Amino acid sequence: MLSLADFLAEHRAAHVVVTKPVELRHVGALTAQARETIVFDRINQYPGFRLVDQLFVNRAAQARVLGCAAGAVVPALQEVLRRGPRPLVTLPEAPCQEVVWKDEEADLRRLPIVTHTDIDPYPYTTSFAVHRDPETKQFNQMYPRCGVLSANEMVCSFVTSTANRILGKYRQRQERMPQAIVIGCHPAWELAGCYSHPHKNWWEMELFEAITGHRGEVVKCLSHDLVVPADASIVIEGFVHPSRMAQDGPSPGPTCLFTPYAEQQPVFEVTAITLRREPIYRNHMMTPFTDHQEMPRLFHEAIIYEKLQAMGVPVRDVHFPQGGAALMVLLQIEPVWEGQATDALLCALGSSWLNMKMAVAVDPDIDIYDPREVEYALATRVDPTRDLIIVNNGRGFPFDPSARTIPEFSPNAAASRFPCIVGKWGINATKPPAYRAAERRNYERAWPQEWGKVSLQDYVSEPAKPVTKETM
Repeated sequence: MLSLADFLAEHRAAHVVVTKPVELRHVGALTAQARETIVFDRINQYPGFRLVDQLFVNRAAQARVLGCAAGAVVPALQEVLRRGPRPLVTLPEAPCQEVVWKDEEADLRRLPIVTHTDIDPYPYTTSFAVHRDPETKQFNQMYPRCGVLSANEMVCSFVTSTANRILGKYRQRQERMPQAIVIGCHPAWELAGCYSHPHKNWWEMELFEAITGHRGEVVKCLSHDLVVPADASIVIEGFVHPSRMAQDGPSPGPTCLFTPYAEQQPVFEVTAITLRREPIYRNHMMTPFTDHQEMPRLFHEAIIYEKLQAMGVPVRDVHFPQGGAALMVLLQIEPVWEGQATDALLCALGSSWLNMKMAVAVDPDIDIYDPREVEYALATRVDPTRDLIIVNNGRGFPFDPSARTIPEFSPNAAASRFPCIVGKWGINATKPPAYRAAERRNYERAWPQEWGKVSLQDYVSEPAKPVTKETM
């Protein structure tokens, strides 16, 4: 059985490991300064718990989860989708239920749940939740933020159409909806939960085997018939009340902004908390720049990549940069004629993911993981009168403050900011195609003699320190 503990042990040398005791209120600020997966071995006042964040913060981290090279993440995700879902195996007992807290013991305040900003009204869990449709019996997975209202109550943000549709069915019946929040499982379970493209007759967790090559093992909860990963560190079981609501927010979203600022969301009533004997609390920091920007768009990179391939566009990579706040995508392509760059940009902007607001196409000689390289392409290869595409009144992302809400749509539309509309833009920052050789020659970059043939690391005793604001 694969577990988060085993995964962290295998890759500990690649992580930032904090062995000194840390105050829980310092976890967020320390995490935001790291550029790698970060592990806290000791959290003050929470003995026995470790805490981890940023399991997907960059391509190297994502590659560790997928078992591939850092440069092959998008093709590896494409291969996961090609393999498709595999049935899960339900075990009679599991490590995630080694310790059981019920009744007064089931106190959320015993867990190292992080308060993400100074103005958050509560500590928030940010791991995935599991639901089940009462009619079709189909399971569902989503990533809500759940604020701790009391020892056994949370306010839970319902952010996906599928989860809201399931909740609506329970509300029509005036029944409580079973829910389980899963914290600290093998990251492949988390990656599977990021898949949000339309799919029928299977659910996200069934991608676990396609990601890892190991069968997905689950166990039935103690409070209801939901199933959760057997290797999880912590599972919070309970029921979403059909009518009780509470304030959710202000708390930041993937755009790193307090948008929507605050709204009413359902109350989750906790009935039990189950744990491993040595639990690892998995945090997803909601401030810049962390997993909150990286995780939601991973499979969308692979989906866009495959669509461009199907269109005959020579695509090398697709990347949502952290600074793009989940609204911007970079397309590394090598167009053989002018129209292909336009097609690629329109394809990305019209993808099924409503986050898409800005797309930039660059050549293979531009490193899309280096902001300086992208800035260079924008500065030297773009004529705004020719290379800019603007689309009016596209679908907007509720977390984008520049999007215009449609309050007439529903009573809750203004507060939830759904639906909303916004303009979209595409930028063709590619060189002229090869058949325009004379013009293309003007865009050839100047490099030092022997560039790419010698390495600075071979001439220094210690690795060169990265340039930061403090060292500039």
